[in-house]
Amino acid sequence: MDRGVLCQAMALLLVVCSLGPTSLAETVYCDLQPVDSEVTYVTSQVSEGCVAQIPDATLEVHVLFLTFLGDVSRLELTLQTSKQGGIRPREVLLILSVNKSIFLKLQAPGIPLQLAYDSKLVFHEALDANITQLPSFTTKDQLLNWANTRGSIASVAELSNPQSIFLRLDQASSSPFSCNLEPQKDMGHTLGWTPKAWGCRLEGVAGHKEAHILRILPGPEASPRTVTVKLELSCAWRDTDAAVLILQGPPYVSWLIEANHNMQIWTTGEYSLKIFPDRINPGFQLPNTTQGLLGEARRLNASVVASFVELPVANDVSLRTHSCGSGLQPSPTPVEITTPNKGCNQELLLTLIQPKCSSDGMTLVLKKDLISTLLCTIKSLTFWDSSCQAKETEDEFVLSSGYSSCGMEVMENVVSNEVVIRLLSSSSPQRKKVQCINMDSLSLQLGLYLSPHFLQASNTIELGQQGFVQVSVSPSIPELMIQLESCQLNLGPDMEIVELIQGQEAKSSCVSLLSPSPSGDIRFSFLLRGYMVPMPTTGILSCSVTMHPRIRSLEVHKTVSTRLNIISTSLHDKGLVLPAVLGITFGAFLIGALLTAALWYIYSHTRHPGKREPVVAVAAPASSESSSTNHSIGSTQSTPCSTSSMA
Repeated sequence: MDRGVLCQAMALLLVVCSLGPTSLAETVYCDLQPVDSEVTYVTSQVSEGCVAQIPDATLEVHVLFLTFLGDVSRLELTLQTSKQGGIRPREVLLILSVNKSIFLKLQAPGIPLQLAYDSKLVFHEALDANITQLPSFTTKDQLLNWANTRGSIASVAELSNPQSIFLRLDQASSSPFSCNLEPQKDMGHTLGWTPKAWGCRLEGVAGHKEAHILRILPGPEASPRTVTVKLELSCAWRDTDAAVLILQGPPYVSWLIEANHNMQIWTTGEYSLKIFPDRINPGFQLPNTTQGLLGEARRLNASVVASFVELPVANDVSLRTHSCGSGLQPSPTPVEITTPNKGCNQELLLTLIQPKCSSDGMTLVLKKDLISTLLCTIKSLTFWDSSCQAKETEDEFVLSSGYSSCGMEVMENVVSNEVVIRLLSSSSPQRKKVQCINMDSLSLQLGLYLSPHFLQASNTIELGQQGFVQVSVSPSIPELMIQLESCQLNLGPDMEIVELIQGQEAKSSCVSLLSPSPSGDIRFSFLLRGYMVPMPTTGILSCSVTMHPRIRSLEVHKTVSTRLNIISTSLHDKGLVLPAVLGITFGAFLIGALLTAALWYIYSHTRHPGKREPVVAVAAPASSESSSTNHSIGSTQSTPCSTSSMA
């Protein structure tokens, strides 16, 4: 064979071999970190989950199993329920099981919420929720068994690298009555989530070429489908070799690609470009693992994985990067590799700066284990006056001061200052304005009034009378928001508690939320039931409120109560109680029966004997009257405002 032909054949063979997939045994060093790439995609598909109906439960339980790649992640979680007919939402227990540290931003407006999680891994700003420490479990089944002991499970979902989760509490009528886990579960309208994009530097590769990797996970049904992928880059260069798009998915998935930049395209399955939809291009065989896909990017000479996203089966995916490589710029020499995202997360650190105010002053506490989780090293922590430095203990930094020093500004119960943090990794200090309200100096008042004009408070109410309630805070502070969470009337150990307000909503039709007073005091009215057995003489009206400063997320919960005297209706004033009423009724019946018998005796003995006619005795009226009277004894008329029954 000609030597030239042999050399060409060997060269061609080497090229073909170089195009083969990376060996699965090869480990590619690439420390995936969150990047700023924006993934516009919401899915209800989870790797494992279930949804159930629990119509009669007082507490519904939702469980989220969350796995994250990075050491510290940020998660936005929103809970929502529809308000129908003024019925308060059911109490919710949300259980979070996470494998890495996360900062939680939670929104659950108007929902009575309990949270259970590992406090060493989940961090958040102040929340209006009861917090429970999640016990340590080694298996998923152990956690679910524990959840079952707390209440009825309404949903379970397992997610990987979520960026945001939207959980709807309204139950679908088509759901089963028990929650049985299913792989590749479509949660329907119950849950939607958006994945987080990740990126990394590939070790030992020079240049500026970046890779964008999208992996579509297999779905429950292996039916052919086309996934539309829109990629928007912001790169200055325009050469084809500057970027590569790697799309990997099940064999039944094909791709329709729209991009604003020239790039190489590697896909499993056929693909076409949106500008030439009729031109079908064959795909390639690609690895189906994270390491394999990273190795494929390295083999294609990419120095940066600008975005790596794993999704369930999707129809449309939009990915937009704010800058090439999402800030992960390659080093000119591949010898020394550094990742900017690996340093101190200053943004999350600043969210921890939440001082508290008391009658003594302002205090800020920072836990060292949380600071180390954010990869931060604090050199100094001070107020605006740098001479006021934090005291360092083995576990925490404590920065505190009275109101007359360290640059404190006090204006109408609002205390302001500035916290300055100097970090080992930064030459310039981080500053954050802080404000809080001295909640200890506030007093809560609860007043009962007998007219809607709220002129004269009273401590006495009559059965069957309408009461008007006002909750106020002194002194009045415009920066303070007040929410009425619950109110109840306790009539004694032998009576049921009358629930008036629950979850910031009226409990029944006999309770009405009124417009606030001109100064912002909370007002509502209620109608006390007109008849009860046993007859109450006293009661305790108590209300729980949440005080929320507008300037920060701290919430303070307080309860205020007042003692009421309860008097009966006008019958009691006239000395007529239940035995008297029953005696009068029975006496009237007896007198009526005797008069009827006497009249019948006179009639039957005064008529002429020859004109007498057969008489049919009709006992129904007397029987009916007796039956009616007997039925009314011991019964109680129920009203919409009734909450107690006869003892």
